[in-house]
Amino acid sequence: MQNVDAIESGISGQPKVNYLTNGFTLKSWLLTKDHKRIAIMYLITISLFFLAGGLYASAIRLELLTPETDLLTSATYNKVFTQHGILMIFFFLIPSIPAVLGNFLLPIMIGAKDLALPRVNLLSLYIYWVGGLLTVYALLQGGVDTGWTFYTPYSTTFSNSYVMAVGLGIFINGFSSILTGLNFIVTIHTMRAPGMTWFRLPLFVWANYATSLVMILGTPVVAITVLLLAIERTVKVGIFDPSIGGDPILFQHLFWFYSHPAVYIMILPGMGVISELISNFSRKKIFGYEFIAFSSIAIAVFGFLVWGHHMFVSGQSIYAGLVFSFLTMVVAVPSAIKMFNWTATLYKGSVSYDTPMLYALGFMGLFLIGGLTGLFLGSVGLTVHLTDTYFVVAHFHYVMVGGQVIAYLGGIHYWWPKMTGKMYSEFWGKISAMLVFIGFNLTFFPQFILGYQGMPRRYASYPPELQVLNIFSTAGASVLGVGLLMPVVYLGHSLIKGKPAGDNPWMLPGLEWRTSSPPPTENFEKMPVVTWEAYEFGEESGLDLESARSRNSAAVVS
Repeated sequence: MQNVDAIESGISGQPKVNYLTNGFTLKSWLLTKDHKRIAIMYLITISLFFLAGGLYASAIRLELLTPETDLLTSATYNKVFTQHGILMIFFFLIPSIPAVLGNFLLPIMIGAKDLALPRVNLLSLYIYWVGGLLTVYALLQGGVDTGWTFYTPYSTTFSNSYVMAVGLGIFINGFSSILTGLNFIVTIHTMRAPGMTWFRLPLFVWANYATSLVMILGTPVVAITVLLLAIERTVKVGIFDPSIGGDPILFQHLFWFYSHPAVYIMILPGMGVISELISNFSRKKIFGYEFIAFSSIAIAVFGFLVWGHHMFVSGQSIYAGLVFSFLTMVVAVPSAIKMFNWTATLYKGSVSYDTPMLYALGFMGLFLIGGLTGLFLGSVGLTVHLTDTYFVVAHFHYVMVGGQVIAYLGGIHYWWPKMTGKMYSEFWGKISAMLVFIGFNLTFFPQFILGYQGMPRRYASYPPELQVLNIFSTAGASVLGVGLLMPVVYLGHSLIKGKPAGDNPWMLPGLEWRTSSPPPTENFEKMPVVTWEAYEFGEESGLDLESARSRNSAAVVS
């Protein structure tokens, strides 16, 4: 939420030219330095990767509908779940909110005309495309069967698939994340509007700032790890392969030193989105603004200290296991602070259940389950039983899909009128949000029970007595798939026949709502000035919410 009382934006009427109409040629898009156009191109590309990853997920659930391997062979199944993980994690979950919503909104939220390094921003998009195309080429040629974690010795000795081509694609893609994170940090430090102090920054900006720190510090580690893997496979130097003097556990240490912070690259921006939605659709200042802001930084810092809880059964020292277990419990505290403050913000708030708010409430429920089950896996004794079972799969998806994807959808719906200038159907938006919530729980909650009963992940066959729960899970995936596809239809329809949104369709504070919809290329005609704190959603600024909503509705209908 924008934490200000009054904002002097200097806007005098709707500009005739916006970022969408400022040039219609392909060249004008491919060579643009406008952060908003780059965000739209990210949105299109990321959506295609999400669709591809979803198709792989559908194949997994269809195979697990029966206990036998009657749809896919075991070898093909290995490739399918690997490629699902690679596309979803490296090419959707990690870049989704920062590259799309962060790129589009961060400069506007702080009153800047663009990101500090616009050419670098365009370069990061090109790098993302190159890494993605190389990865897709390798997957189409022969695929990868190592699991998305590329554990050695699978990736060094036993796999004859396109491990190195995919590894190179991920290596290249990592530079896109590094450049994006660098750009965000420089922009936040140097381009804030007059009066936009650190503690007036929207919490979405704080979340992306913390995420950027993790991107810059963590991504080089996985890049080096992939490079060492390539050297070992090419030159046969013993690094990870025990048959030539390497240590496979070293790979796990290096991989998880990046990949656990990567979890926070995925979830922290989502938490920033939820902070905006909870506050704004409760019509209240966020409860404990400073605590939420610093909890984002705390999560980023502690995220680098808990990688060993992925390795409790790897043979590491029991004393190291106890330390990592303790730190796992500690890192849950900043997340709990956010949940508490969101709940306190809802208390006695004037809550409006628009589509973005439904996604925000869904996030709170699903992330709570994901977070609490993470404590189970952080317990040294219990995790021995649960490691590499479907309990881990369910926990991961409750955090990543129930967290990141739900937050991403909530953010897209919330800022869609600003991005496009068009309103979508609230009716179909709410139906979609409910289908996603119901379908998600029906898909993944049974997997907690399956995992506790001992069903291992990454197996194409399973004991017949576990079939009923797998049928529930596959049925839920069907509902979830419908819920996820619906926004493509009604948001696409809104582009063609949607009603004009107006500059501030939700009647909310924030610099992004003080410019036109869609915004002009330069974001603001004049430099905005943030004047004072404690915005009370119109009460102190003289904005009558009911009449304002009526005026806005009339504008939307016209």
